[in-house]
Amino acid sequence: MSAEIFVVPFFGQGHLFPCMELCKHISSRNFKASLIISSDLASSVPSSLRDNPLVQIHEVSSSVMPPSEPGSQSYPLHQHHRLHTQMALGIEKLLSESPSSSRPICAILDVMMDWLSDSFQKFQVPTVAFFTSGAASAALEYAIGKANPEDLKPSEIRLLPGLPDDVALTASDLKRRPPNHPPPLVGGGPPPDVGAGPRMRGPPKPGDHPPFLEHARKTNATMINTCDDLERPFIEYIAKQTGKPIWGVGPLLPEHYWKSAGSIIHDRLVRTNRRSNATEDEVIQWLDSKPRGSVLYVSFGTEVGPTMEEYPQLAAALESSDRPFIWVIQPNAGKPGPPRPLVSKQPGSHVEEEEGGGYFPHGLDSRVGARGLIICGWAPQLLILSHPSTGGFLSHCGWNSTVEAIGRGVPFLVWPIRGDQYYDAKLVVDHFKVGYMISDDLSQMVKKDNIVKGIERLMNDKDMKSRADSLSTMFQNGFPRSSEAALDAFIRYINQ
Repeated sequence: MSAEIFVVPFFGQGHLFPCMELCKHISSRNFKASLIISSDLASSVPSSLRDNPLVQIHEVSSSVMPPSEPGSQSYPLHQHHRLHTQMALGIEKLLSESPSSSRPICAILDVMMDWLSDSFQKFQVPTVAFFTSGAASAALEYAIGKANPEDLKPSEIRLLPGLPDDVALTASDLKRRPPNHPPPLVGGGPPPDVGAGPRMRGPPKPGDHPPFLEHARKTNATMINTCDDLERPFIEYIAKQTGKPIWGVGPLLPEHYWKSAGSIIHDRLVRTNRRSNATEDEVIQWLDSKPRGSVLYVSFGTEVGPTMEEYPQLAAALESSDRPFIWVIQPNAGKPGPPRPLVSKQPGSHVEEEEGGGYFPHGLDSRVGARGLIICGWAPQLLILSHPSTGGFLSHCGWNSTVEAIGRGVPFLVWPIRGDQYYDAKLVVDHFKVGYMISDDLSQMVKKDNIVKGIERLMNDKDMKSRADSLSTMFQNGFPRSSEAALDAFIRYINQ
């Protein structure tokens, strides 16, 4: 029987997707990979993964218990605590039902699930920390915290020891607006009914030390969803801080992504079961009608986005520009609260834009005509980024979106919203120099003029497009060899 490795992602598709790919890489090395997820993510797991004989999916019920007192409200944070409890109890039940000789040889834990370490320690299962984001975000967050940012002068450029000079700290790096809804717990922490409660809410403030690095230090080793060619100095920095083995095992994108270099990727082959008002065929037909490199792709993913006040500014900017654009809007756009991505039992089914009650630019489609394509719900992002008509990406700089665009040579107009997105944006703009910031002061509302100027600057910059094309070449020969070697090194390590 093959030895078993548990893989436990944080709640949310941005964490689930790389963990599913990691399971495939583990199983290809003749290990059994068991993916432990909350049941509300079950519909996002494709049948191809479930059919893999060396991958097992364990679903822990995500049903939220009713409020303890009649008439009381169940806030998202309370629900989050209950999910924590259910995950911990579900995992301990799995482990307790297995004889000690057949328990997993290790558990790979998303760093935002660090509170589960105690559950695995009870059963003497070693743990490996897994950063589903990139190395730069972790390194920069820690380095900036150590750099005394609170006394940074407005015009000062402060070097971060151990990191490249081009990511030096500036005053604009600290100008961030509060999130438009309470962010998920960072660093986790046990829920109140099983422990001491979460360590902190939201991203650390300047001067704080991020809790996930402490988690990495307590585990046996660390994995990061990146590769040595892309982020070598940042991987080395984290290795020095943790003093533990570290492996860049990504970017953990679908296998089809790596096999489709130079051609269009069809998302339906890798990410099915999504609801949208546009089919993949309709999107590709629209893109085919546009000149090469002319289209601006606008998407903030499923978990974050601008405020309700900023969405009309974005709509006005896209209308006043003469650039062709695809704008993806989630049904609850601009509304506070956790994301509610729509899932359908029938791939390709349509969704009404009003279903989620969020912002929608009514009338914009008729005013811009064929110049714009507005998609509500799910969009075939891999297809759009790989199509030759796409010339720029207005993005929140989530890590999955960032590496998907880097690998297809698409430059960025970055609009980070929270957490690691600010550091991913700094990597894109300052280190790789393949993007522009939407504004120098993100603590203020982003306005139409910021967006219009950013669009024109991005779409007219041929040198930036050339740099983006050059950067993409490291992804042209398939899954990085350095990451294959890192996965092999991880297997040798746990076998010892």
